[in-house]
Amino acid sequence: MTEQTNFEVIIIGGSYSGLSAAMSLGRSLRNVLVIDSSLPCNRQTPHSHNFITQDGEEPAVISAKAKVQVNFYDTVQFYSGLAVSATKTENGFTIETASGKIFTSKKLLFATGVKDLLPEIDGFAECWGISIIHCPYCHGYEVKAEKTAVVANGDIGFEYVKMISNWTKDLWLITNGKSTLTSAQTDTLKKHKIEIIEEEIAAVEHTKGNIEQIIFKNQSKIKVKALYFRAPFKQHCLLPESLGCELTEQGLLKVDGFQKTTISGVFASGDCHIQARSVAMAVSFGSFAGAMINKELIDEVFNISICPV
Repeated sequence: MTEQTNFEVIIIGGSYSGLSAAMSLGRSLRNVLVIDSSLPCNRQTPHSHNFITQDGEEPAVISAKAKVQVNFYDTVQFYSGLAVSATKTENGFTIETASGKIFTSKKLLFATGVKDLLPEIDGFAECWGISIIHCPYCHGYEVKAEKTAVVANGDIGFEYVKMISNWTKDLWLITNGKSTLTSAQTDTLKKHKIEIIEEEIAAVEHTKGNIEQIIFKNQSKIKVKALYFRAPFKQHCLLPESLGCELTEQGLLKVDGFQKTTISGVFASGDCHIQARSVAMAVSFGSFAGAMINKELIDEVFNISICPV
């Protein structure tokens, strides 16, 4: 690691979105530091899909290849570690890491993702990202026409299972407790031969993360190949909030059309600010955020204010 401690931009989070932003900024001749603790949220997922040129590739392979390419730009540097504090200063920001390293920058980009909050059900966490999945666009093709369950309830459950029915007709909706579906929604699902199970899940039996069957608290069981679940989440990194960045009602970092948060000089990209979670989306917003940060730096040289938040 170089002894340089002052940068134009610090990116916290060196996964897909952070690396994409780093490339955009590196190609803009900006001095950039990427701080990464190497804990991407999809680290358990065996394959990434719906990302053109990378369809079916292992997520770790994509990020490793991206890092090699970003390293080509000698103005971009990397620090392996955890950022533990962020302070706004007169000239920008100061970042401190867990090891005590201090770095400063004019601009700050959070590409820190979110942390999924999984139910305390035996086997659930071990299957998450492998056979318990959240997005049919990312993983639905691989389990098309298979026995599948959706865990959700109420309006969300109705819309979710309705969407998944595009990929398979062999489908259950598990409300994991008393159903809160309306009578009309219940009748519609029955009409389409989607069975509603109101029993609570006791455990998920699996082999190396691949579901074999779901066991309910009343000891009944169903065999499935896949289970869809939209996990609640929280921000993986609390530093944006410590700086005063506002969150949306969904708990995502609030940004404007330029990827700017509600704190001047602080930007965000990737899963920490969008609900549509995919590698392709993260890369896209990272590239755009890098361009917007570069624009702001250029405009400041010319004493031009870009659109405020």
